[in-house]
Amino acid sequence: MTTRLRTVLVGALLTCGALATAVGVATHDGDDRTPAQTAALAAPRGPYVALGDSYTAGPMIPGRTGTPVGCARSDHNYPSLVARRLGLDSTDFRDMSCTGATITDLTSPQRTAEGMNAAQFTALSDRTRLVTLGIGGNDIGFGTMIERCVGMGAAYHALGSGKYIPDDTPCERLYSKDGTDRVQRRIDAVGGRLTDALKDIESRAPEARVYVVGYPAVLPADSTDCEREMPLAPGDMIYLREKEQQLNDVLRERAEAEGAVYVDTYTVSEGHDACAAEDTRWIEPLVPSSPAAAVHPNARGEEGMADAVLHALGTTRHERLR
Repeated sequence: MTTRLRTVLVGALLTCGALATAVGVATHDGDDRTPAQTAALAAPRGPYVALGDSYTAGPMIPGRTGTPVGCARSDHNYPSLVARRLGLDSTDFRDMSCTGATITDLTSPQRTAEGMNAAQFTALSDRTRLVTLGIGGNDIGFGTMIERCVGMGAAYHALGSGKYIPDDTPCERLYSKDGTDRVQRRIDAVGGRLTDALKDIESRAPEARVYVVGYPAVLPADSTDCEREMPLAPGDMIYLREKEQQLNDVLRERAEAEGAVYVDTYTVSEGHDACAAEDTRWIEPLVPSSPAAAVHPNARGEEGMADAVLHALGTTRHERLR
């Protein structure tokens, strides 16, 4: 296919998508479109801006792309895969995600070890038609929580797995002193910040359809056979799963309240957590076996998240993304 022909075809698809979004797609007895074709016509295309933290950026998944280098974006993260599936080129796709980002970094520059990332919202404009946003984990300190909980869990298992330390929730006790659930307070605060961020997106990109992407399942429901990969005390395994689910619940509630679409990556990723077999896991454990950051999505996980986003967009696909 020639470059000129490809450009014409992509332009035609963009036009159809815009028209379908603006006026809707009528269905009647004489319409021979399949439901999947109708959904695809209504799906937003571009310009597309991806916003988010390391679960969006895909640190250490080959190959690295974009600047600053310190954001550690992969060209196989879910935004890049979605952009390719939608046929978008570099002029209609901006990936602003950055490892370590919090909601504050959406509106303020973020300093990394290797360069400054501009405020992520600077990529938004009245031309933007599609936005994905995956953020909130760093606001509640989820990564630090897992590190601390694993340390306590290692001690729990080293001392006889309950034989000498009967309490199987040492980490939960750390975060729930004096009857105050400090993590829940952080999650509640994320809700308010996310609401403000979504309102800001609407003001900067009023024609965009916005998709808030939740976090995939990091830990299994059963701690059995997980001691080697993620040595957590059994009660803390449950506690951390609950906190991630509570964070996702808040992301869903605030997204829907502001007219955004919530993308559930948790349900589809269950059984693909950090303790799953190497050839099926979406999340790498503390010692990764695939190119990816510890306790972060690997290439398979980013592909699964891309599938979830594409499903929410109304596109259909059964083949693996390349």
